[in-house]
Amino acid sequence: MNHGKLIANIVQPLEREIFLAEVCWQNGHIIAINKRGDENSCSTYVIPGFIDAHVHIESSMLTPCEFARIACRHGTVATVSDPHEIANVLGLEGIAFMVDNARLTPFQIFFGAPSCVPATPFETAGARLESEQLEFVFKNKITSYLSEMMNYPAVLNNDPDMLAKLELAKRYGCPIDGHAPGLTGEDVRRYAEAGISTDHECSSLTEAKAKVAAGLSILIREGSAARNFEELHPLISQYPDKVMFCSDDKHPDDLVAGHINLLAARAVAKGHSVFDVLRCACLNPIRHYGLPVGQLKVGDRMDAVEVENLKSFAPVSTWIAGQKVAQQSISLLASIKTMPVNRFNARSITISDLDVGASGQKIRVIKAVDGELFTYEVFHSPKVDDRKIVPDPERDILLLAVVNRYKPAKPSLAFIEGFGLRQGALASSVAHDSHNIIAVGTNAEFVCHAANKIIAAQGGIAVANEQGVELLPLPIAGLMSDGDGDAVAARYAELDNIAKQMGSLLRAPFMTLSFMALLVIPDLKLSDQGLFDGRTFTFTSLKV
Repeated sequence: MNHGKLIANIVQPLEREIFLAEVCWQNGHIIAINKRGDENSCSTYVIPGFIDAHVHIESSMLTPCEFARIACRHGTVATVSDPHEIANVLGLEGIAFMVDNARLTPFQIFFGAPSCVPATPFETAGARLESEQLEFVFKNKITSYLSEMMNYPAVLNNDPDMLAKLELAKRYGCPIDGHAPGLTGEDVRRYAEAGISTDHECSSLTEAKAKVAAGLSILIREGSAARNFEELHPLISQYPDKVMFCSDDKHPDDLVAGHINLLAARAVAKGHSVFDVLRCACLNPIRHYGLPVGQLKVGDRMDAVEVENLKSFAPVSTWIAGQKVAQQSISLLASIKTMPVNRFNARSITISDLDVGASGQKIRVIKAVDGELFTYEVFHSPKVDDRKIVPDPERDILLLAVVNRYKPAKPSLAFIEGFGLRQGALASSVAHDSHNIIAVGTNAEFVCHAANKIIAAQGGIAVANEQGVELLPLPIAGLMSDGDGDAVAARYAELDNIAKQMGSLLRAPFMTLSFMALLVIPDLKLSDQGLFDGRTFTFTSLKV
């Protein structure tokens, strides 16, 4: 049923008005908003639906349909979604899978054309998308914008391939998303002048203001690992027309707990005007990307959420095109069974594959930081046993391995601090952006067991310890489950809890692990081809 009426307080962010009214809709569109009086504190409030302005749905480990079932409970009606995770595994076939699955739900998912597949030439991915493939998706209106241009050195160096993709998006009149961590000064001005219009990688207010000055809109990100709201929220009042909210990467347990509604509540609690907050959370994505999403106006689609109040934003009901899709935190959308697609050709590894010969030198160690995608380069004297460098859990120096999932190959090895494991290992086939297998552990045996469990399952996340190996299978491209979203979230939470019982102090250890292969964010990362310095965009050596 996509018609109805409701009496509630109507919130219109641009007009900065709240009034009691009867809103009526028919055939999915609002036909009347009849004012009944001033704001009534005893009534509920109807606001435009929340929009996640940048998210990789694959990171929820759920299909688009299952993501939609959970997100709509929180008042989200649409997402701007970059499918480059599955595109790095399956190319156009992966994008087609996401688009086809999304068509099975009324939830609105607006996909971008992945600009960097693979993200860099320094890793092995399962596919490559050139300008010809991107033109196909633009021409056939499969995508509506060019996804994050993360190879910003190529843009600044006028790389012909990158420039061709930028020009393609401009020719089709599509917005271009950015991804430029730490970029300021003349470089960010040149980056914006290339046609790029957003950035979601700001980690400081100074950086964000420099990017606004260059003409970029800022997406305040609060995901499972990268969390920048506390640093960036002053932008909401300073630049309410230039700010949007996004999650970027959100694991299933966090998605079950809340979505953009939580950011809106936090922003109001910080003292920001509810009108500015809703402009950022609901309207700016529509205007920036040209989305056909309702803005709570007569003639618009009825894409809205009824909330208890304008502080907690606790959802009462959510409508998409006039269809009630959630009520009292219960999704009214049906679960849809999905046939998996995948690309997985890794071979099992052996403990001897994880040997690192000693030479008496200091080693470079990746330092992971909770809540950040940036890492740091630190130097340590290694622990040596039987002429081999081995992990040293007492100093929180653990073994990190990346295994090529697309063809048999020996693992790439490094050492990392910041995970805090006292015993055991974690492994995942979610490893941005090429999604090879990544594992971290306190000894080679645990790392081997965890990685091999994932290889045998052809995708998943795993925990190995003295009690054995626990697995959450991810049969869809090694990224997503084909199961019910709540069940996936519960199983993920179990593995996350085991990881923390093993000593990890990270808020999201699996999400943090997945970014240790993301070469485009400095300082040090590990690809299947070796240890990589994201500052110089070159490989570096383990031994100093």
